[in-house]
Amino acid sequence: QVQLVESGGGLVQAGGSLRLSCVASGSIFARNDMGWYRQAPGKDRELVARIARGGSINYADSVKGRFTISRDNAKNTVYLQMNSLKPEDTAVYYCTAAYYGNDYWGQGTQVTVSS
Repeated sequence: QVQLVESGGGLVQAGGSLRLSCVASGSIFARNDMGWYRQAPGKDRELVARIARGGSINYADSVKGRFTISRDNAKNTVYLQMNSLKPEDTAVYYCTAAYYGNDYWGQGTQVTVSS
């Protein structure tokens, strides 16, 4: 069983930055594919960024050039650096892990961007 704990959300003005962190336990972290999703009120959950265990990365078009996903296998942690935040980035952000065919989710952290 993989446990994921996110942190780093909060309230920020448009144009500001936040860094989300997600610490994983219960697995060999380096073998996890990790990702961040988000869900805004009244909308479907959507992929924000993903980083595979081999290091390949992909982003949603809406965040390319503004967000950066990274991982530190020594700390069992994946990060999401969010710059130039916009009000439309407001959502609950979820960390995910794919481990041997199973998907795991964190509890989510709220990000609110004021205009």
